[in-house]
Amino acid sequence: MTITIADLLETPHLRLHLHSGTGGLDREVSWTHTSDLPEPWRWLAGGELLMTNGMSFPADGAGQRVLIERLADVGASGLAIGERMYSPPLTDELAEASERLGFSVLTVHFPMPFIAISRAVAVANLLEESDRLIRTERIYHAMQRTLTSHRESSALSRALSQQLGCEVHVCHRGSAQPWYPEDPRLDPTLTDALRRSTPDSSDLRAGAFAVPLDDGREMRLMDIPTQSSAVLVLVSGGRNVLDAILMQHVVTVIALELSQSLISIEHRRRLGAELLAQLMEGRLDERSGRRQLKALGLNVSKATLFAITSDALAKLREFHIELWRNKVPHLVVHRSGVLHVFCVEDDTVHALIRSNLGGEALAGISGPIRTVERVPEASREASWAVRAAASVTSRSVRYGDATPLLGVTGTDDAAALVTRVLGALIEYERVHETELLRTLEAFLDNQRSWQKTADVLHVHRQTVLYRIRKVEAITGHNVTDTRDIAELWLAVQARALLGPS
Repeated sequence: MTITIADLLETPHLRLHLHSGTGGLDREVSWTHTSDLPEPWRWLAGGELLMTNGMSFPADGAGQRVLIERLADVGASGLAIGERMYSPPLTDELAEASERLGFSVLTVHFPMPFIAISRAVAVANLLEESDRLIRTERIYHAMQRTLTSHRESSALSRALSQQLGCEVHVCHRGSAQPWYPEDPRLDPTLTDALRRSTPDSSDLRAGAFAVPLDDGREMRLMDIPTQSSAVLVLVSGGRNVLDAILMQHVVTVIALELSQSLISIEHRRRLGAELLAQLMEGRLDERSGRRQLKALGLNVSKATLFAITSDALAKLREFHIELWRNKVPHLVVHRSGVLHVFCVEDDTVHALIRSNLGGEALAGISGPIRTVERVPEASREASWAVRAAASVTSRSVRYGDATPLLGVTGTDDAAALVTRVLGALIEYERVHETELLRTLEAFLDNQRSWQKTADVLHVHRQTVLYRIRKVEAITGHNVTDTRDIAELWLAVQARALLGPS
C-alpha cells in the first residue's frame, strides 16, 4: 500500500510534526515536490507532498487560507514547511482551512534535508510498485495458461482472486448471476445488491463503482468492454483497499478471456446454423440428421422449432448467447429478420424470450417435430404462428392452437381459404399486373371508406370505386354484404399470415 502522511509522521528519523489537518493523515503520498514559487499548485498533478522553505509563502491569513484551498483542490497530499527558514508565521486562518478540508500541514525540523523525506517516499513506493509488478506478471501468466481453453466457466476468476485478495466474479447484468453457466451462483446478499446497483456501462468506464454491502463487505463493479451484458464484480472485506492499477489489469485479462469465449460460442453458432438450414430445407436424411443432432446434445424426438421476431435486433442476434448461458442445447439460424431456434421447449426458453427480447417480441412455435423429415414442415408452422402472434395479447402462438382467424388453425386451412375466396383474383393479378389486391387490403383496413382508401393509395376516389367493383366481379363477393365482407377480410388476413408464396 502507498505510504501515507501518518506513515511519514511515524518515521522518527524524518523529524516531522503535525501542525494542523488531522483529517488528512490517511492521504496517500505518491511523490514529493519541492517548490518556493508563487502559486505552487500550478505545478502539481495530484498525490504529491509539497515541501517548501517558505520564500514566497503568503504572510497574511487570507493568502495562507487560499494556498491551502488551492492545494487541496488539485489533489495534493499535504504541505511540509521547513522550520527556521523563510516562512512567515502560520496563521489561524491556515489552521482553520487545514482542519476544515482534512489537509495536513507538517513542519520539518531544522536542519532535516528535504531529500531525506523524498527518499523515504520513493523507497516505500518502490517496494509497493515491485510487489504490483510481480502480481501483474502473475495475472498475465494466469491468462496465458488459460487463454486457449474454452470452458463453460471462467478459468481465470480463481487465479485472479488470489492476486487481488478478493472474490472475482464475471456476472450478467440482467440476471445478476454469473455470466458463465458453470460458475457458482452468487450468494443472496450479492445477488440482491447487484440487482439494485448495476449501473449502465457508461457509468463504469471511469473506474470501479463501489457498493457497500449490509454485511460489511464491499462490492466493486467494473465494465467489461468486450461484452455489454457482462460486468466484473469484485467483493472484498470492508477494510481491504483494492489496488486500482491491478483492478484495471484484471478487467483487461477477463475481457480477453470473455472474447475468446465469445469466439468459441460464435463458432458453434455458425456450425449449428448450417446444420439447421440443411434440416429446414430437407437436405438431410433421417439417419444422418439424428446422428448430427445427437452429437450436439439434441434429441429430435423432443424438439420444437421457434420463429422469433423483435425490434431489439442486436439482442435478437445475441439470443443464442443467452441460450448457451442458461444451458439450453440449441441450433439457431437468422432468415429475413426472423430467428429460428431448434430446441426442446420448456419454461426457460419462454422466460428468456421475454426477459431478453421484451414483451413485444413475437414468438411462433411449431408442433412437435419428432422426425428429421418433419423439420421443413415445422419451419412453415413456426413461420405461420409468428405472424399470427402479432394479433394476440400474449405475443406468442403455438401452431394448431386457436388463432385470431375463426376456423383457421394452420397453413392448410389458410391456404384453402385464400384459394377459395381470392384464388381467381390472385390469378388475374398475375396475368394483368393490376393493383386490385392492394386496393382491397387498403379498403378493408380503412373501414371501407372510399376517400380514406384513395388518400392512402394516392389515387382518385373514382379509381378506388372502379377497382373495388372489379374485385367484386372477379371474386363474386359484394362489399355491401356482411357475409361476403367477413370472408374477404378473413382471406386477406390468412394470405398475410401465409407470407410470400
